[in-house]
Amino acid sequence: MHHHADSKGIFKMNREKITVGLVQQANSGSQPENMKRLAEKIAECAQQGAELVILQELHNSLYFCQSEEVENFSLAEPVPGDSTRFYGELAKQHRIVLVTSLFEKRAPGLYHNTAVVFDSDGSIAGKYRKMHIPDDPAYYEKFYFTPGDTGFTPVNTSLGRLGVLVCWDQWFPEAARLMALAGADLLIYPTAIGWESSDLPEEKNRQLDAWITIQRSHAIANGIPVLAVNRTGHEPDPSGKTGGILFWGNSFICGQQGEILARAGAGKEEILIGEIDLRRTEMVRHWWPFFRDRRIDGYQDLMLRYRDNF
Repeated sequence: MHHHADSKGIFKMNREKITVGLVQQANSGSQPENMKRLAEKIAECAQQGAELVILQELHNSLYFCQSEEVENFSLAEPVPGDSTRFYGELAKQHRIVLVTSLFEKRAPGLYHNTAVVFDSDGSIAGKYRKMHIPDDPAYYEKFYFTPGDTGFTPVNTSLGRLGVLVCWDQWFPEAARLMALAGADLLIYPTAIGWESSDLPEEKNRQLDAWITIQRSHAIANGIPVLAVNRTGHEPDPSGKTGGILFWGNSFICGQQGEILARAGAGKEEILIGEIDLRRTEMVRHWWPFFRDRRIDGYQDLMLRYRDNF
């Protein structure tokens, strides 16, 4: 974990406002094509002034966890590796902090869903391995990923401390809280979530509303902004058991009180640019001093699976 000694780095550490760019993309089965298009969109974010750019979960490929196929392990790669070289170069070229989401091959038979963060000089600032691994119809991630062991530790960058979490993590207030308690300036959620074709319209609305609400609540409870980046487009189920997933987009940026600062649409690719005011964190925490009033002497039972003896 390094801080830059150059003047740009020091200047940025004391920055009040950060311009962020979120890339909401629909992917094909061609990894080179997906990466080429991401590179173009990263450049576009930088041209629009973004200093921090965030990509969606597992952005190099299709969301391969719809079925359990041993062949899909061939998509995994070491970190550092070819993808980190590719994205590190882009971060350096555009002088941005870049948050990526890769299928990490740690060792033969040991794989993680890993977010890798690059600083504006192209170096790897740090990584986070997804802690909560879902296992649901069309989201068979336990087949592929070992739960993370990096802990809920923010990544230090020249723009501040990034609390990077991944997709299913976004439903857990404990993860957000622990990142905030470790000094995260922002919460960031690369995501791949969508609708199964048989869901009724009102159920689809409930799911999307719940997804936005829970993440806005993490911003409110911790007094820090939240950036959520989802993919879009329809991806068929290779097994043919379901109608595939229609990823619902709706990537968004919210501020320290959960206020929506920018939000993408559902059905199309989009670049979302927003400005975050980091000065507001301290003000909001003065108004709503949740950290002051936390009863850490009363929370021991959070360490239990469930209280069976009440």
